[in-house]
Formats: sequence, structure tokens, C-alpha cells
Amino acid sequence: MKNGFFRGHGLGNDYLVMDPKELSFKLTPKNITAICDRNWGVGSDGILALVPSKRADFGLRIFNPDGSEAEKSGNGLRIFARYLHATGKTRRKRFTVETKGGLVSVDLHVDRYGDAAAVTVEMGIAMFKPDALPCSLNVPELIQQPIQAAGQTLTFTGVSVGNPHCVVFKPVGESWSREDLLTFGPALENQTLFPKRINVQLAVPTGPKEIFILIWERGAGETQASGSSSCAAASAAVRLGLVKSPVTVKMPGGVLHIDVAPDFSLTMKGPAAEVARGTLSPSFVRGLK
Repeated sequence: MKNGFFRGHGLGNDYLVMDPKELSFKLTPKNITAICDRNWGVGSDGILALVPSKRADFGLRIFNPDGSEAEKSGNGLRIFARYLHATGKTRRKRFTVETKGGLVSVDLHVDRYGDAAAVTVEMGIAMFKPDALPCSLNVPELIQQPIQAAGQTLTFTGVSVGNPHCVVFKPVGESWSREDLLTFGPALENQTLFPKRINVQLAVPTGPKEIFILIWERGAGETQASGSSSCAAASAAVRLGLVKSPVTVKMPGGVLHIDVAPDFSLTMKGPAAEVARGTLSPSFVRGLK
């Protein structure tokens, strides 16, 4: 379908999936921003682009709504997997996808209607070293490091799951507010320790195998749910001894289940919903050009 798109979401984190070969325009940062605008465009938390791969069954590029590019997205991967199945690009229930944040394996869970309503993704290995983020701190690992944000001193754990994350925990029994997220999220994202910016999770353990997180995504802002954020926060919580695996991660948009292996390899399972398929209008496309 010329200039077509597939719209889906993972727990309220919504993406448009597009095949650049079917577009009459290029996915430049300016065009991506215009399409993702919720008032002037189609509106989404980003665009997933199907691209060729020599290393995997499919290739994926992930674009934030500000036009920047993300290395990996857990929700994006689940939506992308459902798109591939729903549009007949694959009938296999297990395949591989190459992202800028590494190669992942995907398993589809097809329901009685024939929809890939849930997806399991092997998300790679969590790393806590500054050069994996990257981070300008000269320390062996980013475990319980102090950081300045919005005039306060916080303690963060730095994690890379193919893309960079800054996890800040409160003790059991305390909580984070949306006001906290809107204050600390952008301040931490743009902290000078992280020259390429960073994704932020404000987290609190809520049980022996459960955490709750609020999410501020690099290039997107406040997000209802995030697969890679869930993986990062779960691995940080296990590393700090706050919870044990498997970890149930609760977010405003819903719940994901993360298995953290002893070597910190991560497996994520969660839903993927299809919302709509459509076509950009000729007049809108002329505006992009």
C-alpha cells in the first residue's frame, strides 16, 4: 500500500510501522516529527521502519517522535512482530530481528482469532558499565552512583539493554508522582554525564518479585509503558538485590513480565495490539515533500 502505515501499541506505547520501499518520501527527522505530531499529523510515540538485514530475518530501525533514532524498543519490537505476522510478511512463529541495539529472537503467541496478541522477545544481556551507555563517569560499574538533577542529589543505576537507561529507586513503601517524573525525567535525560542523552525510570519495589516504574523516554518524554525500560529497571532491581527474577513490572499502561537470568540475559513477554491500518493523504505527503 503506497504511503501506508500500520498502527499498534504495547500497553499504550503506540507506534506506526512503515515500509520505506512503499513510501514516496524519505523518513527524514523533519518528516518523522510531522507524522508523529498528535495535532498536525497521525500521532504516535515513534515510527518503526522495516529495513533489509544480512544478519537476521528482518531489520528494524526505530525513530523517536523528535526524529532521533533509538537503538532498541521492547514495545516497538512486539508491535513490529505483530505487524510482520498480521500483514503476511511472515507466517513463522519464531524469527530474528536486527536492531541498532543488537540482534533479538522473537516468539509469537497466536490467539484463537489468529492474531499475535502476545510476543516474547529475547532482549539480550543487561550491562552496567559506563562505556556501554556511554557515560562520562570514570567508574567500573554504574551501580548506586550519585547524580545531580533539578537541584537535588539522587542515586541512580546505569543499565544498557542495547539502549541506555538511568534507573532511580525509592525504598519499599514510598512512591513516585507524575510531578516527580516531569521534574526529574527531562533533567536526567539531558544530564551532562550522558552525552547521548538517556532513558529514565523512576522505580520502587512493590513485592519480592515486583516493581512499579514511571518512564521518561529519550526523545519522546513521558511514556505509559516501555519494554526496554522494564528490562532495564528489572535487571537493576535484581542486581541491587531488591527483587528476585522473574520480575513483574507494573507501569501506568499495564504490566510486562521480565525474566532476568543469572548472566543478566533478559526475556520479555507482553501484549501487542493492532489499532488501525491506513494511508497518508496525498495532500499531507505533498506537505512533507
